[in-house]
Amino acid sequence: MRWLWAGRGPGARLARALLLPLSALYGAVMLLREALYRSGRRRVTPLPLPAVAVGNLTVGGAGKTPVAAWIAQWLLDAGAHPAILLRGYGGDEPLVHARLVPGALVQANPDRPRGAELARGAGADTLVLDDAYQTLAVGRDLNLALVAVEHLDYAPWLLPAGPWREGWGALGRADGIIVTRKHASPDAAAALADRIARRWPRTPVGIVHLALTGFSALRSGQPAPEGALAGRRVMAAAGVADPESFAAQLREQAGTVQLVAYQDHHAYDDADVATLLSAGAGADYVVVTEKDAVKLRPRWPADAREPLVAALGVRWERGREAIAGLLSSRMSRPPRSSTDPSTTVI
Repeated sequence: MRWLWAGRGPGARLARALLLPLSALYGAVMLLREALYRSGRRRVTPLPLPAVAVGNLTVGGAGKTPVAAWIAQWLLDAGAHPAILLRGYGGDEPLVHARLVPGALVQANPDRPRGAELARGAGADTLVLDDAYQTLAVGRDLNLALVAVEHLDYAPWLLPAGPWREGWGALGRADGIIVTRKHASPDAAAALADRIARRWPRTPVGIVHLALTGFSALRSGQPAPEGALAGRRVMAAAGVADPESFAAQLREQAGTVQLVAYQDHHAYDDADVATLLSAGAGADYVVVTEKDAVKLRPRWPADAREPLVAALGVRWERGREAIAGLLSSRMSRPPRSSTDPSTTVI
C-alpha cells in the first residue's frame, strides 16, 4: 500500500482522492466508537493484572514490537513476571517476542481478556498489550502511543486513503507518547516531539532511535564482525510494514543495497526461498529482519549460505526516565481476584 500512501505520481494522487469519502466515513465511525466507550455506553472489560498498552496511530512500522519488548524487559529487570499479549495475527510476532525477551511469557490470543487470564494462570503478574492502542474494549493501567517520524512522509488521511487509524487528537488518550525514528534525523525527531509536547504539555514525550545494532547468521547465530557490511553489496529481504526504512538503515552501513520487499507478515514458502537464493547470488550478503527470520529459519537449506539477521535495538534519546516512571507508578497495583465479577471474560 506504500504506493498509494506515499506515492507522488498522478495515479496515487487520484486513487487517494477517490478514497477520501471512505476515509471520512471511517473517521466518523472511529470518533463515534471512542465517544461510546468514553461515555460508558459500551463496556470496557478490566484485566486481572496491571497492564500497559502499546500502539500507534498508523497501520504499522512505528516500532511497536521492539518498544513492547523493551517494556517487557524493563519489567523483568524490575522483578516482575510480565506476559506479552498479542492478537496472534500473522504468526510471526509471538516468535519474535519469544526470541527478543526469553524471560517473558508470550500469549497470542485475539480475545485479550482470555489471553490475560491464561497468562495469569501461567504465572504472569503484569501484562504488555502489543498493538492495543485502539483496543478500547479492554482496560489498561497505562496507555503508550508511538509516533514514527518517517510516517510524516505519508498522506495525512485516515484509512483507506492514508495509513492513519486515528487522527492526531487520539494522542489525548495517551499517558505517554514515544516518538520513534529509524533513518530520520535526530533534529526531525526532536522537532516532532516538541510539537507534540506543546499540544499535550502534561503528557511525557520520549524519543527512541530504532537502530540496527548488529547482525547474526540465520541458523548458527554466529555474530557478524562489526562493520562487516561496509562497502559490500547487500540484498535486503523484508516482509514488514515499512521495508523501505529497513533498506534505508542498511544503506547507512553498506555499500549498495537492493531491496526485495514483501507484504507485512508475508508467509514465506519454498519458492520464495529459491527466489532469495537466486537473487542473493550476486550479493556479498543477504540480510533479513528478525520478523522474517523466524519464518525463513526452518525453510533455509542447510547447505546454503546463511543470511544475516539484523537486530533492531531501542536507543533512548529523550524521556526514558519519564516513561520508566510511568511504568513504575502505574504497573504496581495488586492483581484482581479471580472471583471478582469485573474480570468476567466476554
